[in-house]
Amino acid sequence: MWVAEVPAGIEAAATVSEPEGRCAVVARSDADQAGLAYDFVAAWIVLRVESALHAVGLTAAVSAALAGAGIACNVLAGLRHDHLLVPVSQADAALAVLGSLGTGASETNPRVNL
Repeated sequence: MWVAEVPAGIEAAATVSEPEGRCAVVARSDADQAGLAYDFVAAWIVLRVESALHAVGLTAAVSAALAGAGIACNVLAGLRHDHLLVPVSQADAALAVLGSLGTGASETNPRVNL
């Protein structure tokens, strides 16, 4: 969702500032409670493979595998792990694809329906 500022009392899991504005990733329940509009409901998948910001190829391999299965994916890179936002309706399929890659994907993040 686009926000000027994240409303008080809502924890943003991530924000990205772009020329068009700021995008915030928040729990769906928080957005609903605050009356915030959104247009994408995602499942948050954490790759348990410890990665480094300078590593080459992991994002390409994961996104190519998901794209090959027709699954949209937005990637957030953390210091130690990559995080994937996929359509909530395709979460199980995404986990199956990732499992075949041996990424150790886990949907254990408590903010699953983002």
